Amino acid sequence: MAQLAAAGVRPQAGPVIAVGGAAIDRTPAAVKDWAIRHFGTDDKLVLRLGILAVLALLAVALGMLATRHRRLGAAGVLSFGLIGALAATGRPDSVGPTDALPSVAGALAGALLLYTLTGSLRPAPALPEPDTRPDPGTESGPQPEPDPHPEASQGWDRRGFVLKATTAAAASAAVGLAGRSLSGVRGRDAALSRERIALPRPGSPARPVPARAGLRVDGVSPFTTPNRDFYRVDTALVVPKVDATRWRLRVHGAGVRRPATYSFDDLLRRELIERDITLTCVSNEVGGPYVGNARWTGVRLADLLTECGVRPPSTGGPADQLVARSVDGMTLGTPVEEVLDGRDAMLALGMNGEPLPFAHGFPVRMVVPGLYGYVSACKWIEDIELTTFAAYDSYWVKRGWAKRAPIKTGSRIDTPKPFARPATGTVMVAGVAWAQHRGIDRVEVRVDDGPWQQAHLAAEDTRDTWRQWSFPWQAAKGGHTLTVRATDRTGRVQTEQRARTIPDGASGWHSVVVTVE
Repeated sequence: MAQLAAAGVRPQAGPVIAVGGAAIDRTPAAVKDWAIRHFGTDDKLVLRLGILAVLALLAVALGMLATRHRRLGAAGVLSFGLIGALAATGRPDSVGPTDALPSVAGALAGALLLYTLTGSLRPAPALPEPDTRPDPGTESGPQPEPDPHPEASQGWDRRGFVLKATTAAAASAAVGLAGRSLSGVRGRDAALSRERIALPRPGSPARPVPARAGLRVDGVSPFTTPNRDFYRVDTALVVPKVDATRWRLRVHGAGVRRPATYSFDDLLRRELIERDITLTCVSNEVGGPYVGNARWTGVRLADLLTECGVRPPSTGGPADQLVARSVDGMTLGTPVEEVLDGRDAMLALGMNGEPLPFAHGFPVRMVVPGLYGYVSACKWIEDIELTTFAAYDSYWVKRGWAKRAPIKTGSRIDTPKPFARPATGTVMVAGVAWAQHRGIDRVEVRVDDGPWQQAHLAAEDTRDTWRQWSFPWQAAKGGHTLTVRATDRTGRVQTEQRARTIPDGASGWHSVVVTVE
């Protein structure tokens, strides 16, 4: 019933999604970081399964309680409806009191069903005892007739209960499927709108990737990360399905002399740029997988803001923070100065030659080179407000992360893998290094505690993309530790000092242990 009601309101108002989102909002940053580290992109699935498991256990407890105290058991179900309603209306993306309706509808249906079914378990009225006294006119009295309903005389109607419970289960499945089907209508409209999009040829295309930007080394990450393999880290339990024909972007706030609202077609009619840009998540551990490179197509964000009258703080603009809001209520705070300093900050419409995948922000997302995603890469964006860092803290900043987050110089060994057992002789050690908007100038590899030796760098595409590197190692038999470090174009060497991802990204050298046989 809750799912059916959510189809009429909006899928994000369903109790499991609402409670899950509320749990994410209230989870300490360290716990979230742990979940991402251990479960990766399956962290949301784990959370949803955990919620359902807890609900199942509590349902068993309430069912047992209701067999003895019907009203108390029903009240327990209603209390969960209240929790769901409060969670739904308290979410950042809540549209108002109507978001409480799915939880209320589900709780009322559940409480009524539990009350009715447990009523069927109560003892039936006692049947009158048959008269077994002998008839005075006969030697033996009348024999009692066999009881056609022995279960009734035992205290409750087992057959009636099974019938009611089976009917309730079948009705529940049917209503749930109806709710899922109705919820899918919006998703189908969004999918259809995406299928109909033909991205125009960009007015400023990306230059061809140099032939030597990709090394022919088995095991190294490809220069361009396929969409299906690109990392996804966000708080959305259900990927928003936004219809591009109904999408709107509002630009407003401090220093916006000409507030504006744009449709998707408005953006398509503007000059599009195409750029190769590597994105990095602040939750990426040293040597972690949450970094990827893609070819993005979109509209220059600086041009859009300039047309609205926005000036950078360095020239007297009153706003130093751009707050991007997503359709799911997420807020990201980006430094205005960096957006307007000439880098290829954009509102991306395409990824690797096709409209954005839903999981990566369709129909429109932000991409700002050189900044960690949590301050620059708002997916499913629908609102841009100009303000100050002093006046407003975005979602992650409220949870202990840094307000400004330039990407740290990093490098990773892709091959050999940890605990690999290569044969003696030449072993190709290879991986990727990144320092977006600064560029990579050198990568060095160390074997055990030996000297640093310079690795071969693949050709650079742009300073906003990662670079592949390789090092032919003459491997001797035994156990060895391989370590890598990079130097960016400013001359800064990647620090050895280990730091957690909180508050502004991990640091340290990546190393792997192998056994040469």
